[in-house]
Amino acid sequence: MKKSDIYTRKGDSGSTSLVGGVRVPKTHVRLEAYGTVDELNSHLGLLETYLTEDRDKDLVLFIQHKLFSIGSYLATDPDQTEYKPQSKLFAEDIVRLENEIDAIDETLPKMTAFIIPGGCRASAQAHVCRTVCRRAERRIWVLKSDQDIDELITTFINRLSDYLFILSRRLNLLTNRSEVFWNKSCK
Repeated sequence: MKKSDIYTRKGDSGSTSLVGGVRVPKTHVRLEAYGTVDELNSHLGLLETYLTEDRDKDLVLFIQHKLFSIGSYLATDPDQTEYKPQSKLFAEDIVRLENEIDAIDETLPKMTAFIIPGGCRASAQAHVCRTVCRRAERRIWVLKSDQDIDELITTFINRLSDYLFILSRRLNLLTNRSEVFWNKSCK
């Protein structure tokens, strides 16, 4: 029987290849950054299954494609390998997120307190995506402390978490679920 191409056995010793073939330990900060972006992308795939509006589904798919580009960028050590053209983001990618945030925010009631994550399943999953996005952002900033990272990437990831928050609010509104506000008295 022919061996599958899915496994190479090269990673069994705790290292993996970056774009271009450079091998690094699986604990490398670069892997933490793009691995968390990959995790976010998987959570977005689950979120998409709960969405009912084509506009939301289309934007989530757009975001997933952009996260693949970001993953490719982060998986490239520019000291060893040139960035691939498909790993590039553009200012209009951020503008698209900002425009959607603005459009959704206009339809929502004013926030009066911190919101407890939850509500309908789609909203709860959007909150999971938001928190994984924030972790990805932190991992990218750790990498940025040693490596020059395109500002469009850090801005996109930051804006993405804002979008996921506002989307979570909209999803509760669409399903007539009340938002739960933090009770500061904890009673």
